[in-house]
Order: sequence, then structure tokens, then C-alpha cells
Amino acid sequence: MLEQYFQDILKIFKSGDATEPSFYSELKKLLEKFSNSKGITANITIQPKRLSAGIPDFTVRRGKELVGYIEAKDIGKNLEDIEHTEQIKKYKKDFDNFILTNYFDFWLWRKSKKQWIVKAKASVGELNVLKANQIPPITNEKELFNLLEAFLKFNIPERKTAKLLAKELACRAKLMPQYIVDLLNDDKKEDIDRIYETFREFLISDLSKKNFADIYAQTITYGLFIARLRYKGKGFNRFLAQQFIPKNIRILRDTFSLISSNALPHSIDWLVDDIATILAYTDIEKIKKEFHFQKGDDDPLIHFYETFLKEYNPKEKKHRGVYYTPLPVVSYITHSINILLKDKFGKKMGFADKTVTLLDPASGTLTFPATAIKIAKQEISQSPNAGSWLGIVKTHILKNYYAFELLMAPYIIGHLKISLLLDDLGYKLEDDDKLKLYLTNTLDFEEHKQSNFQFPGFARTITEESRKALEIKKDTPILVIMGNPPYSFSHSEQSDFVKTTMKDYLTGLGVEKERKKDVMQDDYIRFLRFAHWKIGQAGQGIVGMITNNSYLDGIIHRAMRKKLLDDFDEIYILNLHGNSRIKEKTPQGDKDENVFDIQQGVGIILLVKL
Repeated sequence: MLEQYFQDILKIFKSGDATEPSFYSELKKLLEKFSNSKGITANITIQPKRLSAGIPDFTVRRGKELVGYIEAKDIGKNLEDIEHTEQIKKYKKDFDNFILTNYFDFWLWRKSKKQWIVKAKASVGELNVLKANQIPPITNEKELFNLLEAFLKFNIPERKTAKLLAKELACRAKLMPQYIVDLLNDDKKEDIDRIYETFREFLISDLSKKNFADIYAQTITYGLFIARLRYKGKGFNRFLAQQFIPKNIRILRDTFSLISSNALPHSIDWLVDDIATILAYTDIEKIKKEFHFQKGDDDPLIHFYETFLKEYNPKEKKHRGVYYTPLPVVSYITHSINILLKDKFGKKMGFADKTVTLLDPASGTLTFPATAIKIAKQEISQSPNAGSWLGIVKTHILKNYYAFELLMAPYIIGHLKISLLLDDLGYKLEDDDKLKLYLTNTLDFEEHKQSNFQFPGFARTITEESRKALEIKKDTPILVIMGNPPYSFSHSEQSDFVKTTMKDYLTGLGVEKERKKDVMQDDYIRFLRFAHWKIGQAGQGIVGMITNNSYLDGIIHRAMRKKLLDDFDEIYILNLHGNSRIKEKTPQGDKDENVFDIQQGVGIILLVKL
């Protein structure tokens, strides 16, 4: 095998214009011949082109099971010179079983628990002999074949913790977007282009190709993840996954169905298969136990999502203003609202009162509504009607609790969280049960007609989701609005709703003459204005949010403060400070830590309109 390998290598080398990829096919043939000699069915894929995302040159599977990756450098290149490059460091971090080669030298890398180690090395020839137009004498043949056998017989280690699984999924998912962007930039129109245009039409009008690629990658990853949580058999794969997507998350079910069809781009199907393989080799029962609610513990699903985002793209996490709300903050706001419902509005059962409607307009993974559900359960348990809980869930919580979210990944995680929480609290969701969480842009009030998108199920579902969300925005009276709006400055075009309602925060007290009115375009102000408007529409209610605290004393915010004072009967402020830009100190003189990993100080606001 090696003699034939070097004969083929020499033919290409003598052509005089060979490059690194020129020898790919010969290396592939060697690997296939060797695997066949060992009775192993190896499926070896040569990646079509190099991308900035950093994909190894070869993906190797044993049947459908992922084995590992191979990176081939220029023929004869000194591997020691590239051992510590950023590219190889990345591969060390991302992959469990990995070969680095220059066609003569082969290094097998394995991931240990704490670090990457070189498991085996083999050198089977010399470049100088090849340069003399001769076939190199074969050396260390046994060592190479032992190395290749160890590589091909590798079994993916079982993922036993949610944190480790989140990192592994993110490592694969983050390789996908560059392929998607390349497809969108290609002149040839693909199904992926039509999916992109539909997302722009119904969700984010200024959605960039890069951000869409992120949404697409995360949708696939979390869709597979949810399917794996529900799958109890062996041999999990992407084709099995579709039937295990919950029927009550229709938009995910219809979106995800596209990856089992011809709409899945061929250039990423291998990555989707890799994600499915990792999930197949996961101790899913142990991880499911981690996700269930434990009294007094922090939210495990939030930490899963945060770990994923940090590994996937920490810069995008910051750009989107996605920050996990600490449990004490969520608890303070929701318990305060529960007390106000009782004391100010006569709702003796607080969140459990059947006349209470609530909305989280930037729900993320539904931490606020989930906490409200827990409080409602406590209220029912302490009442004479303790046995009415299942009816309260069916006729009140699933009917009167609303949430909006713009990003697909937290939308999916949110649905999963509520399903697990209600299960822990004694209520198992039926196929037609669904918390009223909608994939929508809260600040977009435009009516969308059904798209003529070529996948009718997907188009119908996303149109229906948009229509129902718009009905809630425009017509449904809401008593409680709470949450943690985005922490980002928006440069996107304002909707007509935002332009109209924001005038109240930009008019009066001479604010309209100020030159720096752009600071009022921060997303937290827009979301607070939406909540303000929505409570005004209902004629009464409560707003409870944690936001940037710049409105408390900002000069440009004076009309906003006046409008809040004019329209609400009671206002409670808990200033949490934490502004590192002005080096805020505690009363003891220590650094004033922020509850988020941001520079701007924050505060909790409770607004009451009686």
C-alpha cells in the first residue's frame, strides 16, 4: 500500500505545479485501502474548499459514525513549525481524534481530560528522496499502520454533563455559518436563499447574511438537541430527529423539517451528521436530570445556553445584548409584582389569579415567565384549592401568559424550559398544549401577508406566528409586563410604531432641541416605551424590568422621566449601580460590581398604574 502511495505521490510531484490539495486523493486512497484491509468501512470526505471558519481537510466516518478529522499540510512541511499555530490550537480545542500530516509524517492527536497530547507519531519517508525523482524508501510502516488503526477504531467519548455537551455542540455549530454565507453569496439561487428571505420578511428586515447563518446553524443544533432529549432508542441521526420535535412547537417542527429534505445544503450535511453523532453518544438521561428544576438552585438550562453562546461566538452574544439575568434579580422582580398584584389590584392569588395576563416582550429563555409559574404554583399550594393546579395551568397559564422572542435558539430553549418545569410541577404538556411564546420582533407592528415561499408548511406556520403575535401587541389587554430587555444600541430602521410612540419621550422640556437625541434609540428605552404604551392601552397594570439605568439622571431623558411620572401612580426604583465607566464605589469604598458583565450601571424599575 505504501509503495503504491509513494508512486502516485511521485507522479503528481513531478508535474512541477502541485499544491497541497493536489495530493488529497492519494492520501484518501491510502486510507481507504488500509481501512478495507482491516475490515473497516471508512467513509472519507474531502472538504471542497478552505474557509475562514477553519475546517480540517478530511472528515472520516466509520459507516455513519464520526471517527475524526485529518489536516494535511504542504508535502514535507515541518510539522513542528506549525504545531503551535492558531489553526492547530483550534483543532486541538474542537476535536477529539485528529491527524496532522505532511504526507510523510503522521501525528495522531487525542484529547485527554485536561489537555491535548500527541498519542502517536510515524514518519514513513523523506522529501529529499522525492525531490530526486525517486520513490522514498519505506520506513516505520508498522508504526504508521498502528497509528491509522488507532485513529479508525476511535470511539467518540460519551458526553456525561450538560456543560461539556454545550461546548461540543457549539464547536460543531460554529463551523456552519461560513458555508451558509458562501451559499447566499453564490449567484445560483438555492433553497437556503428563500429561507433567508422569509426570515427577513417576517422577523428581522435588516437581517444580515451572517446573522441569518448563525440563526440557521443554531436552529439545526437545538432542533437536534430537543429531538435527542425525546428519543429513547439507539442510533440517533438527523433523519430520525424530525419525528421527535415536539408537535406543539410548530415553527421549529416546520423549520427543522427542511434539514431532512433537499433544502439542507450538501456542503453542511456532514456537519449536521457530526452534531447528530455527538448527541447519539451522550448520556441523555443524566443530562435530562440536570435540566430539571431543583428548589433553590439556579437555572441549569440558562447555563447550558450561556455556555453554548460563549463557545459559539462571545462577540455576537455581546452585540445582541444577550445577558443571563441572575436568579436573585428575577426573583426580586417577580415576587415584587406578585405582592403588588395582591396589595394594589386585589388579586388574592397573585400570578395564579385567572384574571392576570402577563407578557415578557424580550423573553430570552423564559426565565421570568418560568419564575412566575413557580410563584403561581406556591400560591395554589398554600390555598384551599391546592388540587386545582392542573386546571390553573390548562385554563390560565397556557392561556394568559405571553412572551415574545426574536432569536431562534432562546425561543427553542424557552419552550423546552417550560415543558420541563411544568413536568416537574405535575403537568405534562399534551400535543395541543403550548405556552404562548411567539417568534417575533416586539417592536414590529407591520402586518405580513402569507409568503409565497416554496415550502408551504413553513410559510404558513411563520405567517401564523407573526399574525398571532401582532394580535397580542395590538389588541390583547396585558396587566403585567416584565423582563430584561436587550442591552444594545440599535442602528436599525425604526418601525412606524417606534417612531410614533417614542415622540412622547422626545418631546417637551426642550428635549426636541437637543443634538444628542440618538442616545434615546437604545433598545432598553424602546422596550420600556412599548411596555409603557401597552399598560396605557389596558388602562391599568404593572411594569417590572431590569434595564440600563442611564434614564435615572440622563439630561436627554428628562422628557421620558416626566412622561413616566405623569402616567403612572406609583414608581419604585432599585438602583443597582455598577457603572465601571465612572468607577462607582460601594459605601465601604470597594468596587461596585455590576450584576451583568457590562460597564453601564443597571437598575430595577416597577411602574404601577391603578
